Amino acid sequence: MVTKNSILLVDDEPSIRKSLGAVLAEDGFKVTTAQSGEECLQILLKRSFELILLDIWLPGISGLETLEAIKKMGVDVVVVMISGHGTIETAVKATRLGAFDFIEKPFSIEKTLLVIKNGLENQRLQRENRNLKSKLTTNYTIIGRSVPIKALRQQLAIAAPTDGRVLVYGESGTGKELVAHALHNQSRRNEGPFVAVNCAAIPEELIESELFGHLKGSFTGATSNKMGKLEKADGGTLFLDEVGDMSLKTQSKVLRALEGQRFEPIGGDSTISVDVRIIAATNKDLEQEMEKGNFREDLFYRLNVIPFYVPPLRERIEDVPELLEFFIGDFSQLYGQSPKEITSEVIERLTTYSWPGNVRELKNLAERLVIMVSEKKIEPRHLPFSLLQSNEFSIRPTESKSLSQARMDFDRDFILKKLEENQGNISRTAGVLGIERSHLHRKLKSLKIHVKKRSLKKSDT
Repeated sequence: MVTKNSILLVDDEPSIRKSLGAVLAEDGFKVTTAQSGEECLQILLKRSFELILLDIWLPGISGLETLEAIKKMGVDVVVVMISGHGTIETAVKATRLGAFDFIEKPFSIEKTLLVIKNGLENQRLQRENRNLKSKLTTNYTIIGRSVPIKALRQQLAIAAPTDGRVLVYGESGTGKELVAHALHNQSRRNEGPFVAVNCAAIPEELIESELFGHLKGSFTGATSNKMGKLEKADGGTLFLDEVGDMSLKTQSKVLRALEGQRFEPIGGDSTISVDVRIIAATNKDLEQEMEKGNFREDLFYRLNVIPFYVPPLRERIEDVPELLEFFIGDFSQLYGQSPKEITSEVIERLTTYSWPGNVRELKNLAERLVIMVSEKKIEPRHLPFSLLQSNEFSIRPTESKSLSQARMDFDRDFILKKLEENQGNISRTAGVLGIERSHLHRKLKSLKIHVKKRSLKKSDT
């Protein structure tokens, strides 16, 4: 966790560390000292700072080499270079490597304090700009008035203020990361970092390094020290997306880290302690994965303290109009356009679509319509041909039916057809539909479809 007004002073001269450190402390700064670049990097593996005063000329690795290593670690910190015999060439190189400023010895206390305060203020403004940009392009509001979404928001309100571990279930594209962000934003940790790790996107040989960090030379390609995502999340939330894709070896290490909130970076022998809330998400049935031996039972019960289920869009089809309006408005603002009117014919068509890509597919469609449609109204002719031609069934006449009943009829027909095509095989049908076997069982029960020895019948409704 970053301590406010914390400075790391790196200089090989004891007199400088003592005198300058005393001046900074007197001015209200919390000062830590190091006498070499190597010591500086070791400290940064364990702690974070707002600003580093870094001497150019150091024993071992130079100040410029240390600066380069700090930037490769991805540390968000202001670096001010100091030197007793600097040159313009050196100052330019330091600036190109990411240094905020360059001051010379002997120090002018007034100038030094001014540079430090300017650096911290510049960092604050940059963070504010990043936050504003993020809020413009990313909204973590849970949109919808359907019963499942209302229930989800109620769960969020209860779970968010706690540090209880949450496991979010749901198909790809349903908004599991959105839920994780909402939990973080409504928690006491909302001023701390939110750090996401996609366990499915990182190669097996690199995921431990991503999570726990590594020291220079600990393996081939480790050319500098690297801070892990777990440490970056200190004081905030670590989101483990697609946790079901994590190897058993990594699962074991994650379990140990969760139990004690402590870990060791790869190649290191010192333990790093953190204060992190864990939120995990998966599109897999982890209970089935446990039965197959692919997921540790002890890790499952560590993560599954508070389970959240994010329904697919087809189970909350009544939310489509509100979601579409929200996305159209959001992207219109992003691209500097006036929001477009959405005709009732478009809404009717979109509420009879199955949305295999879930909310992500709808969001992508909204962005496409904002960019590509020049008229003020969005009409059916603007919709992609693939969407217009996608459904195998027509919705039954709905003059006397509600939207939810019409949707239920469609789902029943569609699932019955797929069951017939697969001779009543539940597992194969679930695979074709792109859902978990357990989820198909729940759908069959809710739709009153009975499957007996590969013969099908529909219950009277």
